[in-house]
Amino acid sequence: MNIEISLEKSVDQNAAVYYELAKRAKKKMQGAKEALAVTQRKLDELQKQEAKFWDEEQQKQLLQERKRKQEWYEKFHWFFSSEGFLCIGGKDATSNELIIKKHTEKEDLVFHTDMAGSPFFVIKNGQKASEATLQEAAQATAVHSRAWKLQHTTIDVMYVKPEQVTKETKPGEYLEKGSFMIYGKTNYLYPKLEYALGIKDGIIIGGPISAVRKQTAEYVQVIPGDESKSDLAKKIKYKLRGGDVDEIIKFLPAGGGQIKKESH
Repeated sequence: MNIEISLEKSVDQNAAVYYELAKRAKKKMQGAKEALAVTQRKLDELQKQEAKFWDEEQQKQLLQERKRKQEWYEKFHWFFSSEGFLCIGGKDATSNELIIKKHTEKEDLVFHTDMAGSPFFVIKNGQKASEATLQEAAQATAVHSRAWKLQHTTIDVMYVKPEQVTKETKPGEYLEKGSFMIYGKTNYLYPKLEYALGIKDGIIIGGPISAVRKQTAEYVQVIPGDESKSDLAKKIKYKLRGGDVDEIIKFLPAGGGQIKKESH
């Protein structure tokens, strides 16, 4: 710092000049500190308002989801195919039994794998569906089978007509709850084990990638992996910027998973 001394003034006069300058600078600094404090208070208030806004929005969304009428098929695994066909699948032995006995009709198609613990999936009115819907139903069947937990990349999935599925067994054989015999010609598909979860009108949906993509551009792809369902659900919620973690978990396959790199 350079100090200019006027030779025409005494030492006291020169000192008085710099004393005044120092007082002005101190006053300006104090004003700047006060302005900064005011700005910081305003910023804190805006941040609180923003946090409150998003919290209220999330509460509204959760309330909307709770108030939304639950359809009969939502107690099962379900999705609408890219062609609009409803597809439902069992979550356990009881729901497998219920789907086949109560919700399978003559014009449907039934999907299953040879792997123990596989769900039965049904395409409602599926005999009118094209290859796209058949592939999607096969993928859903594969994803919710034990093949996902075993981290397989693909599995054989069969499909048949409803009349080929029965509880009738050969003499001496016994079928456990949720299990059925399949007779006659079987058709096979070989889907990849990958799935998608998306958000549409604030509601979480899930299913084969092509089916979810048909309904929303906001979706995430998942594949078998080691992350727990709860951790994976939280990451999906973050990427989708919405949805409820518990709702996301409902659509995730049993076992670990991970987000596929090619996510949207």
